[in-house]
Amino acid sequence: MKNIKIVIFDCDGVMFDTVKANTAYYNSVLRHFNRPDMTPEQFAYSHMHTADNAMAYLFDDKKMLEAAQAYRKNMSYLPFLKYMEIEPYLKPLLNRLRLKYKTAVATNRTDTMKRVLIEHKLKDHFDLVVSALDVKRPKPHPDQLIKILEHFNIPPYNAIYIGDSKLDEMAAKAAEIPLIAYKNRSLSADFHIDSLKEIEDILEIQV
Repeated sequence: MKNIKIVIFDCDGVMFDTVKANTAYYNSVLRHFNRPDMTPEQFAYSHMHTADNAMAYLFDDKKMLEAAQAYRKNMSYLPFLKYMEIEPYLKPLLNRLRLKYKTAVATNRTDTMKRVLIEHKLKDHFDLVVSALDVKRPKPHPDQLIKILEHFNIPPYNAIYIGDSKLDEMAAKAAEIPLIAYKNRSLSADFHIDSLKEIEDILEIQV
């Protein structure tokens, strides 16, 4: 960990608890088309994947999917921001990290990511944000992480990635970046943590 130069964060489930926000968001679309609310299985899939993939999973009829996508893309995400719960130690950690490290985000969010950062006053806390819109292939493919490595011109061992899902595990492994698993002991990772404050111990940041 002494060679780390950049700390990369996933968004949903790491920077924010977005269970309530994502549930309200997709259920709002489903209800508009007189569909039942998401099942636990549907939520688990939608929570990890891009909005386009989630919509395709929720609407299996092609014409209905096209209509639902058009509706979703015209929806404002603002009403759902209030349901996002920022992780308590995120901002203090970022303030400490940025004294020594570069910080970045690799997320499967798409057109909502910019608004999330602005509303939560996080826009200036990251050197680079790579969403699913910025690469050809979202997670579980490593494209987002590789894009970050290339941007900073560093090898994988100079970075760490903090994620909470199987998609994060797969992306980190493919990019050969060490993974810190957040609140998910089922993942294969270099470290497992239950609080972002533990990052300080891993990186031996002086308090």
